[in-house]
Amino acid sequence: MTEKKLYRSLTKKKIAGVCGGLSDYFDLDVSLIRVLLVAMVVLGCGSGIILYILCWLIIPEEPYY
Repeated sequence: MTEKKLYRSLTKKKIAGVCGGLSDYFDLDVSLIRVLLVAMVVLGCGSGIILYILCWLIIPEEPYY
């Protein structure tokens, strides 16, 4: 059994690959993650932007294979 690791995606990225990495980790569609992020930005008075930037800084970029 392989261990899952969270990385920022190199292939499914629009800005930094955070949503693509989360979609790979949780086996969800990247569009769903992006819609949830936009909802957090709109409904959470910008908290989604802060969370995205923190994830951008904390989550490592996917290694090249």
